[in-house]
Amino acid sequence: MYYYNNLMKRKLIIGLVLLLALLPVFFSFRYFSKATPVKANIVIDTTKTLGPFPDRWKALAQGGEEKGRMLGNVVSQIAGLYPRYIRLDHIYDYYDVISRNNKGSLVFNWNKLDETVCDIYHAGAKPFFSLGYMPPVISSDGSLISEPKDWNEWSTVVQKTIEHYSGKDNRLCGQITGFWKTDVYYEVWNEPDLETFGKWSLYGGSKDYKLLYSYSVLGAQNAKRVYPFKLGGPATTALYQNWIQVFLDYVNANNLRLDFLSWHHYSKKTDDYTDDMINLNSYLTPEKYRKYQRLPRIISEWGYDSEPNPIADTDIGAAYTIASIHNFIDYGFEMAFLFEIKDGPSPRWGILSYNGIEKPRYSSLKLLNLLEGKKLLVNGEGIYIDALASTSPEKTTVVLVNYDENNKNTELVPVTLTNLNPGKYTITMYYLGGNPISIPNIQVTNRKLRRDILMKPNTVIAFELTKE
Repeated sequence: MYYYNNLMKRKLIIGLVLLLALLPVFFSFRYFSKATPVKANIVIDTTKTLGPFPDRWKALAQGGEEKGRMLGNVVSQIAGLYPRYIRLDHIYDYYDVISRNNKGSLVFNWNKLDETVCDIYHAGAKPFFSLGYMPPVISSDGSLISEPKDWNEWSTVVQKTIEHYSGKDNRLCGQITGFWKTDVYYEVWNEPDLETFGKWSLYGGSKDYKLLYSYSVLGAQNAKRVYPFKLGGPATTALYQNWIQVFLDYVNANNLRLDFLSWHHYSKKTDDYTDDMINLNSYLTPEKYRKYQRLPRIISEWGYDSEPNPIADTDIGAAYTIASIHNFIDYGFEMAFLFEIKDGPSPRWGILSYNGIEKPRYSSLKLLNLLEGKKLLVNGEGIYIDALASTSPEKTTVVLVNYDENNKNTELVPVTLTNLNPGKYTITMYYLGGNPISIPNIQVTNRKLRRDILMKPNTVIAFELTKE
């Protein structure tokens, strides 16, 4: 026993010595890994396409920064981003839509809201309505975030909204009908889980979101002579398992219409958006949710910070925006609405100032709009450097982003395009907020072209290659 104990002590001492000897190596390896991240070496085969370039990011949201026609002075800038849809909040309380006549009946006046909806159409987009907030004339206590005195009146409000903006019997803006009135989205409330917007519950009581949704569905069902439209929710502040599953349990048990699932996402981490899709897939795994697995999935607000943050108005915010889109563009979202289009009188979340001045995030989206045609496979991205590329009969386009929240990483990034047709080409370089620079007479003889591009921290750079 004495010999055995001494032997064990000797082994323990030897083990400790070896561990202490290896610790510096371990920590130096960890330090080395952090200090020398993988650098980018971008290689793009111009013949390897991945289908049409996705447009799910071409969606913008506007919050309640001011009453009335808040987008009127920025229509041309919005049009320059080619959005598919624009989400509009505060549609009932900011546009004086609903009142009562001397007999106590509800009266609807769409004139003020129509002005902003027409601005959306003139920008080339369709409207995506957030159904809220509670019109004071039907609210139980006059508050915008309370339940109605009579749930049937809320149902009527939803019905009349859909009949006006999706109806076959009227023209909007003097000319909008047919295709432009199809597939308008109606989202039931905005962030119902948040105290600011009512702190609606999933578990009963007068402020039960399930009840709010149920009467919204009733209004949608009662809408007459309308084009196809979309109704859904729950538009929570983030993707929460209980909100998705309890909501779907109620929808399923009551055989309610549900055309899409929506939520919001704010995070400084650009890869969190893909986590949303992974998590939602897991929430919908049980057999009882199978029929909801293919519902369109919409992030109806997203951005750098849910609170106004000056960083969002910097090059960091611009790089973050492109890096985030890079990460979710191939995932199965129907749309993701960047928040928001325009500041109010005070700086807020806008990609445009109150007076229409273009901020870095706006400029970054303009660069992203250069991508068209078919998406190209990109190899050789690094820890900080991401790239998106496209090809069309007219051009090959590459957008590069160097997102580093610490604002330190600088790289000279080799970008190689292969399988090009021989001949002379022009490269046009685009920088955030700058004028394009064209470099003509670039000879390609071996079907390959390489450019080294200096990427300073939080830069977004695009270039187009066109054959002369």
